[in-house]
Amino acid sequence: MPKPSRAAKKEQDHQRWAAVVLAAGKGTRMQSRLPKVIHQVCGRPLLAHVLSSVRGAGVDRIVVVVPPESQDIRQNINGNTEFAEQGEPHGTGHATLAAMTALNGNGANGKLRPEHILVLAGDAPLLQPQTVRALMERHLAANADVTVLTAVGLPIMGLGRIVRDGKGSVVAIVEERDASGGQFYINEINGGIYCFRASVLWPRLLEVMPSASGELYLTDVVHLTARSSGHVEGMVAEDPWDVYGVNTRQQLAQANTVMRKRLCDYWMAQGVTIMDPATTYLDATVSFGEDTIVHPNTHVRGATRVGRDCELGPGAVIADTAIGDGCHVGGSVLEGATLEDGVEVGPYCHLRPGSILKRGVHLGNYVEVKNSTLEPGVRAGHFSYLGDATIGKDVSIGAGTITCNFDGVNKNRTVIGDEAFIGCDTMLVAPIRVGARSITGAGSVVTRDVPDDTLVVGAPARAIRLITPQPPSTTH
Repeated sequence: MPKPSRAAKKEQDHQRWAAVVLAAGKGTRMQSRLPKVIHQVCGRPLLAHVLSSVRGAGVDRIVVVVPPESQDIRQNINGNTEFAEQGEPHGTGHATLAAMTALNGNGANGKLRPEHILVLAGDAPLLQPQTVRALMERHLAANADVTVLTAVGLPIMGLGRIVRDGKGSVVAIVEERDASGGQFYINEINGGIYCFRASVLWPRLLEVMPSASGELYLTDVVHLTARSSGHVEGMVAEDPWDVYGVNTRQQLAQANTVMRKRLCDYWMAQGVTIMDPATTYLDATVSFGEDTIVHPNTHVRGATRVGRDCELGPGAVIADTAIGDGCHVGGSVLEGATLEDGVEVGPYCHLRPGSILKRGVHLGNYVEVKNSTLEPGVRAGHFSYLGDATIGKDVSIGAGTITCNFDGVNKNRTVIGDEAFIGCDTMLVAPIRVGARSITGAGSVVTRDVPDDTLVVGAPARAIRLITPQPPSTTH
């Protein structure tokens, strides 16, 4: 029988794993009514970042340990995830025990017992998939009972210290308040991320004795395993920020800073020019095409997709927006909009949800668009509100134009035909239709539909003459 390939063996190894993510802590230092793990870093909850890294490392079976009141947390989790409830929290060991029933034996979903358990905190959003993968591979290659991810180079205050023997083996993790003598000055800290052989973890957890505060510490499993001649491996994280936990608002801000830098570095490596990464604010959920330029003080958030050869900012705020190739967006706010190729949006515009700007549309400054479709070639240079409108091809919108879409009860629609010319300060009182190639005079208040090829003026606007359509150009 042929031996499995290296790739097949790696896949088999990953199927032997399950992950336990600890997310039941109260996070009292955050001073928040929200669970700590749903506070956001670069547009995603802390917990979502951790789960993404675990799945990115190839672990499909994940049990998230949550408190009894956990609806807020569950709503912020995507993908196939199991839950285990921890009643009154009594430490990390107690939280891990809460997942034991879900993972031991065949679960309701028919999955087999995992041979190895990855245990992580749900408040470490900077953990990268390649770090998790490296830890798992190190654990298997060393045939270890326990493998601990550690870090050197982070502030050590308040963190557990890694104690090694003369041979460099990990023998214990000492909490700072319990550190004595030289242990306090050890600069290698516990990352709170572990790999356990399942046959070692569960029995050892049952041996852990409560601390003076009544808590069961997962770190005691390391000491118990080492004392019983088990194999405890320690791996220093290549990037120490991978193990950075968020417990306070200050640490949340620091995690945002680190992740923003990572995101900017990533997109610059993909061919995006970011003029000043320190003042560029990207969510982890956005994407860019090559040769796009992002100017300072620009925020790109949510499910935004930006095409190639675009220019954003300075000072743009763009959220949940699809932007085609070759677009230019100045210092404006875009929310839930769609821009096709070659669209120009100048400064101080506001595109609200449902705005669709088709190829070659030009907005100057101080133009607001809401729930409207602007067909190719529409031009609106200055100071206009276009709400609940369908605007045809090559329409020119004069400065000060307003679609009066709200009658006090309902939002009504404005339809403007192709090649119409809307004069400055025109009020279009919806529901209204302006025909193709028609013209409204400056200051018109249009309260009745305008036929094709008609000039209207006044308040209320009245038709004064028909416009003779121009024949198509024969110039080549």
